[in-house]
Amino acid sequence: MINTLKNISYLFVLLIFISCTDEIEATNPPVSTPTPTSGTLPVLYIDTENRDPIVSKEIYLNASYRLDPMGAEGVEPLGTEAKPLPMQIRGRGHSSWKGAKKPYKIKLGKKTAIMGMPKNKHWALLKPTENTVAGLQLGKLMGMVWTPSFRPVEVVLNGDYIGLYFLTETIRIDENRVNIHEQQDRETNPDLIKGGWLVEVDNYHDECQITIPENSKWNLTLRYHSPEDLSDAQLQWLTNEFRSINSAIYSSDKTSTEWEKYIDVESMARFFILQEVMDNPDGFHGSFYLHKDLVDNAKWTAGPIWDLVCYNREKTDYTFRMKVHYGFTPHWIGEIIQYDSFCKAVKSVWEEIYPEKISNIYSYIDNTVLPLAEAWRSDCERWNEDPTQTASLRAERIKKALHRNIEWFDSHLPVSPFSSHQLLPKDDSQIPVTVYNLQGLLIGKYQNEAEAISNLMKGIYIINHRKIKIE
Repeated sequence: MINTLKNISYLFVLLIFISCTDEIEATNPPVSTPTPTSGTLPVLYIDTENRDPIVSKEIYLNASYRLDPMGAEGVEPLGTEAKPLPMQIRGRGHSSWKGAKKPYKIKLGKKTAIMGMPKNKHWALLKPTENTVAGLQLGKLMGMVWTPSFRPVEVVLNGDYIGLYFLTETIRIDENRVNIHEQQDRETNPDLIKGGWLVEVDNYHDECQITIPENSKWNLTLRYHSPEDLSDAQLQWLTNEFRSINSAIYSSDKTSTEWEKYIDVESMARFFILQEVMDNPDGFHGSFYLHKDLVDNAKWTAGPIWDLVCYNREKTDYTFRMKVHYGFTPHWIGEIIQYDSFCKAVKSVWEEIYPEKISNIYSYIDNTVLPLAEAWRSDCERWNEDPTQTASLRAERIKKALHRNIEWFDSHLPVSPFSSHQLLPKDDSQIPVTVYNLQGLLIGKYQNEAEAISNLMKGIYIINHRKIKIE
C-alpha cells in the first residue's frame, strides 16, 4: 500500500512537472528565423522604441540603428548590435505612402557621414527605381548646383526585412547640400528677408504654402521649406516676390528681359533639359524646387531635382505639352520657352553636355543597377512583386528611353519665335523660311513662304517674324 501511494505521488509530481514545463515552453518566444537579406549590400538595421509601428508622416518615433557593411568595400560600420546609435523615423511621401512598401524620413542623433556621403542628420529611405538612378546622375552630369546622392541598402525594421531601399540625401539648406544662407524663422528685418529661401512649386495642398493666380486657368502653389515659420513680413515678401516673377514671365512682350532680373536663366535651362531628357511629366508640375541666396544681385536658382519619373513613350513633343494625356499643369515653362535668352541658354548648355558628358549615363546605369540583381530579387519576393522585373531589364528599359529622348531633344532644341536673328525679312517671300509654332517648336523648313503655307495644317504659326493664321 505504501509503495502504491509512493508511485501515485511520483506520478502526480511528474505530471505537474510536465505540465509546468509545457507551460514554460509555450510562453517562450518562437525561435526567430534568419533575416532573408540578399547578402550583397550593406544592411541598415532600425528598431523603433518598443518596436512601435510607423504610422505617421508628421510625428517621429524614437529609434536606434546600426549599419552592417556586409563586406562592402569602403563602407564603414555604424553602431553595433550591442550598442546601436540613436535616431528618429517617420513616414514620408504622398502617393508613395499609400503603397504596401513605405518610404521613410530619418533623423540621426547627430550629423553622420554614411557610406561616403557627407555628414548630415537628415536622410530619406526611398523605394528604389531605375528612374532615380538615372535622374540623379543626370543632374550631376549636367552640372546642377547641387544634386542629392544616394546609396542602395537593404533594410531590416524591427526584425522584419523590408527590402531594398535607396538611402538618399534630402533637400535642405546645409553647407553639404543647398549651400546658401539660411534665413531664420519669423524674421522681420527687410534686409534679411530677401534671401535664404528654399521653396517648391507643389501639386498637393499642405501646410506652409502660398497660392497666387498664375493665369486664367490655374493657380501657382508654392511651399516654403526654409524658413518654415513665417512672420507677416516674410509671408508678404514671398507673396509679392512670386507675383512679380509670374507677371514678368507672363509678359506679352517676349523680348522683355524683366523675368531675368528674378530667375537665373542658365539654371532654368539645365533644369528644363533634364526634365525633357528624362521625359518627366512632373518636371514643372510638382517637386519643382527653387532657392535664393542672400548675396548681392541674388536670383532664384532652379533645383535641386527630386522625384523624377520617366513617361517612357515615343517622344514626339516636349514633355510639358503632354498635359492633356497626363493631366498635369506645366507651371511657367510654356511662357519661358518663348524667350530668346532662355532658348540660347538651352542651346549653350546642350552643347556643353552633348554628346560626351551625357553619354556617360549609360555605363553609370549598368554599374549601379546591375549589382542590385540579388537585392531586387529579394525585394520582389518580400513584397510579392513581379519577379520578371529584373535589374538587367530595368537597366535596359531606362537606357533605351534615355537614348530615344536624348536623340529627339538634340533634333528639337527650342528656338524662340521672337528671335530676330532666326527669322527672315518680312517682305522676302522667295528666300527659304523656317516655321515655328507659337511655343517656339520648329515645325519645318520650306523653300519659300508660299510653299510653307500650302503644306501646313490649320493653325497659327510664326513665319518671317509675324503670326500667320492658316484656315
